[in-house]
Amino acid sequence: MLHVLYLAGVAAFAASGVLAAYRANMDPFGGLVLAFAASISGGTMRDLILDRRPLYWTHDWVLLTVIICVGVGTIVYLRFWSLPRKSLLVVDAVGLSVVTVIGARAAIAAGATPLAVIILAVLTGVAGEVIRDVLCGEFPPLLLREDVYAIAALAGAGCLLLLHHLGARPTPAAAISAGVVFALRMGAVYLGLHLPRPQQLRPRPGRRPDAD
Repeated sequence: MLHVLYLAGVAAFAASGVLAAYRANMDPFGGLVLAFAASISGGTMRDLILDRRPLYWTHDWVLLTVIICVGVGTIVYLRFWSLPRKSLLVVDAVGLSVVTVIGARAAIAAGATPLAVIILAVLTGVAGEVIRDVLCGEFPPLLLREDVYAIAALAGAGCLLLLHHLGARPTPAAAISAGVVFALRMGAVYLGLHLPRPQQLRPRPGRRPDAD
């Protein structure tokens, strides 16, 4: 069940890579490159840090097949139909929620400390998007422009860690934690929620910073 959930997250990231390439006016090959970059970069960095060999995607032909099929399918779809304006954000949120949780589980299985679990989970969730956006020429990347992004991954990783220590079963814990990430991310997208920007924290002219 967890492997199926992971494949769903990878498929979402593959689609998000193609959508990002489409918006950046790249050709189909560029779309496939971004599909792979968005799908496997986070997990690759996690495995390198945990010193896991071989890298997970080098011996999982099902995973690679899913990325190729979803990438090609999305490219073909975009040749004939257009997608809603926020489609990239929705698909990206699905990938973020699932891959973050899988990253947390991999770190827990490797015996990482709680803080390391959270760091590796967030890294697994957001690294692919950062690389995707950089390849698309988006500066700063989505991670640095949308505040409730890494924070959503952080909350989901913390939720999974808590449920794990409470003895929850793996599949329900993963589903609940992924739901937390998705709900936070999409809630922020549709409600326009952001953390206060630095300029929003500055005192108004003629007002002391410590004034009540």
